[in-house]
Amino acid sequence: MPNPLHAAALLLCLSTTSAIAQTTATTDPAIRTIADANKDLTGTPPHGTEWSPDGKLLTYIASDYDTTGKAGDIVQIDAATGHASVLATAEQLSKLTSANVNEKDADHRARYGMSAYIWAADSKHLLLDNGGRLWLYDIAAGKGTLIVDTHEGSGDDPKFSPDATTVSYLHNHNLYVHPVAATGKETPLTHDTADTLLNGEVDWVYLEELDVRSNYFWSPDSKSIAYLQMDEAKVPQYPITDWIPTHATIDNQRYPQPGDPNPAVRVGVISAKGGNTRFIEVPFSANNDYIPRFGWVDANTIYIETLTRDQQHLNLYFADAHSGKTRLVFTDTDSKYLDFSTDLNILPHGRFVIMSWRDGHSHLYLYSFNEHHPLDADATLTRQLTQGDFEVESIDRIDEKSETVFFVSNQGSPLEDNLWSIKLDGTGKQQLTTGEGTHGTRTSPDGTHFTDYYSNAKTPPVISLCTVGQACTPYWKSKPIVPATGVTSTIVTVTAADGSTKLYGHLTLPTTTTPASIPLILNPYNGPTPTSSIRNSWGSSDVFNELLAQHGFAVLDVDSRGTGGRGRDFQQAAYRNFGPVQLSDQLAVLDQILTRYPQLDSKRIGWWGWSWGGTFTLYAMTHSDRIRAGAAVAPVTDWRNYDSIYTERYLGIPPAKPDANDVYTIDSPITNAAKLKGRLLIAQGTGDDNVHMANTIQFIQPLIDAGIPYDLQLFPRKTHSIAGPTARDELFNRILWHFETYLKP
Repeated sequence: MPNPLHAAALLLCLSTTSAIAQTTATTDPAIRTIADANKDLTGTPPHGTEWSPDGKLLTYIASDYDTTGKAGDIVQIDAATGHASVLATAEQLSKLTSANVNEKDADHRARYGMSAYIWAADSKHLLLDNGGRLWLYDIAAGKGTLIVDTHEGSGDDPKFSPDATTVSYLHNHNLYVHPVAATGKETPLTHDTADTLLNGEVDWVYLEELDVRSNYFWSPDSKSIAYLQMDEAKVPQYPITDWIPTHATIDNQRYPQPGDPNPAVRVGVISAKGGNTRFIEVPFSANNDYIPRFGWVDANTIYIETLTRDQQHLNLYFADAHSGKTRLVFTDTDSKYLDFSTDLNILPHGRFVIMSWRDGHSHLYLYSFNEHHPLDADATLTRQLTQGDFEVESIDRIDEKSETVFFVSNQGSPLEDNLWSIKLDGTGKQQLTTGEGTHGTRTSPDGTHFTDYYSNAKTPPVISLCTVGQACTPYWKSKPIVPATGVTSTIVTVTAADGSTKLYGHLTLPTTTTPASIPLILNPYNGPTPTSSIRNSWGSSDVFNELLAQHGFAVLDVDSRGTGGRGRDFQQAAYRNFGPVQLSDQLAVLDQILTRYPQLDSKRIGWWGWSWGGTFTLYAMTHSDRIRAGAAVAPVTDWRNYDSIYTERYLGIPPAKPDANDVYTIDSPITNAAKLKGRLLIAQGTGDDNVHMANTIQFIQPLIDAGIPYDLQLFPRKTHSIAGPTARDELFNRILWHFETYLKP
C-alpha cells in the first residue's frame, strides 16, 4: 500500500500550489511570475524562416510582436533593398483550410522543426501544409489551390519535384505523387499494407536520435525517387495509454530499447511514374546497423551512409541507381563512438564535404572522386578545411559559384558561436558575424546574404538581415524587458574534479550577502549534446531562475565533462561511465562555489532537471547525501528503458542478463533508489513518447518498498515537453512549492 507520509505530502501539495500561484501574481514587471517563466517576455520571434531558391526573398511567419505583419502572416523581405511586406495574410491562409491540427501533431511539428510552407524551385509558388492539407499558393495572384489532403497531420513530409511539376508526400506508410495541378490524379508509388513497413517515412528513433528529417529524395532530373524502407516488424512496442476517455485507448509505439532489434532498413529507387522498386544492396547487419543519410550524387548515382550498431564505423557507398552496383568510397572510425551529426554535402566536379572529429574536434574535410564515373575509385582526401581547438557546429551553406563554405563554429569561446566562411581551396577564412554572444544564421542560396539571430546574456534576441562583408539591418527586435529586482546573474569559471579541466557555469543569485542565508539549487543538464548548454546567450529558462532568486534561492548550472561543444575527449570522458564523472565534477564545483559565495548555505542544497537533467537529479540524490530536495522531470530511471541508438552510443550493448557490474546497472538511478536521500518530486507526462512513464513507475516502486516518501505530479496526455501554459504553469508552481517546502527553514 502507498506510504501514508507520501499521501499526506501529496495532499498538501495539491492544496497549496494554487496559493503560491496567487502569491506570485503581480503587476510589477520587475517581479517575475510563474506565467512569466512560461512565456517569452521579450516577445515571440518569427519562425519558419526560409530563403527563396533564387536568394532574392527572405520569408518567415510573423509572430505576435512584429512591426511588418500580424501573427500568422507570411512576411517577405527583398534581400537587395531590405523592404519588408506581407506576402500572404493570416486571414488569407485561414480561408484555405479549416483543418484542425491536434496537440500531438502540433507538438511533433514544433519539436522537429517542420515547416508550414515550402518554396517551389521557380520562386513563384509556395506549398502550404496545414494539418496534412497541401495547397499550392500563387504568390503573384495571392490565391491558393488545394492539391490534395494527405490525412497525415504532421507525418506527410511533402516536397516539390525539382522541376516543380509534381508534389510528393506520405500517406499510410506509403509514398505518393500528385501533379501540381489540382485536377490531376494521385499515384501511389509503393503499395505495402503492413503497418510495420514504412516507405519513405521516418520512424521515431531515427527522427529523435539520428536527426533524420526525411527518408525520401527526388533525383535531380525529377525522374526518380530514392527512399528508405524501414521494416519494424521485429521492433518491440511500447503502449502509450490515454486514460482520459471512459474507455482508455492505447497507442502502440515501435520503440527499440538497448539490445532490441532495430528497424531493418534498405534504400530503394523507383520511377516517379510508378513501377517496381530497385533495392540497393550494401554490406549490412539487418535489425542492427543504421542508414542515417542517403541521397543523390547525380541523376544516375545514389550515396548511402551506413553506421554500425556500435556507432564506431561509418561507411559511405556510391551506388548505380539503375544496376544497383555499389562501391565503398569513404570510411570514418572511432574507438569509442562517432559524433554523427551532419549531412554529406555533394558538390559539382566530383567533390563532397563531410564533418569528422578524427583529430579531436569536429572539422570540415573536402574529398574528391571521379565526377563522370563515381564508382570507379575511392574518394580521396583533398584537404582538411578547418582545424584548431574549436568545434565546427554545422554547415550553413555551400555556395557552388563562389566555392565558399559557410559554417558555424565556436572558435574563440565555447560559450559563443559565429558564422564563418572559407574557400574550398582552404584560403580566405573569415568571421562574418560580430558581437560577443551567439549567432543563429541562415545563408541565402546565392551566398550573398544571411540572417543573424543574435543575443547574449545581457541582450535579448535581435534578428537581422545581413549582406556578406557589409552591415546588418535588424528586422525583428525583442520587446524591452525590465531587469528582475534583487537578482544578479553571471557566468562563472570553475574547475572539474580532475583539478585541471576548466568548466563554465551560470549562477543566479539574490542580492543579499548575509552569510549562509541562501539555499542553492543545482540545475545541470549534463547529457552529451552537440553544443554546450552554458552559452553567452539570452535564455528563456533564465526567467524561472530569476523567479527562484526572487523567492530567496540561488541557481547554479554547470556543464561537466561528458557534455558537448568542447571536443571529442571532453565529451567521451563519460563513455561507459554515465554519471560518476559528471557527479564528481558537480560536487567539486559545488565546493568551489560555496567557498566563493559565503552567502550560500551548504546545508540547504537542492537539485532539479528535465530529461537527462532529471536522470542526473535522481543519480545525484541516490549517490550523495548533500541534496536536501530535488525535482526530476521526465527522467530516465533505468538506461535499459531508453532507446537503442542513443543509449548504446554511450553505454554499449547491454549484457543479455543484467549483472551487478555492468554499466547499465551501475549507471541507472533505479539501482540505488532505496538509497535516495532528500525529498524527491517526480513530474511526468503520461503521453511521453520519448522517456516513457514506465521509468517513473519503476522508480517509485523501490521507494515504496523502502518506505521512502516522495511526491509525484502527473500530466495526462502530455508528451516529453509538457507543453501548454496550463500544464507548464502547474509544473513550475509545483517545483517552486517543492523547494519552498523542503529548502526553506
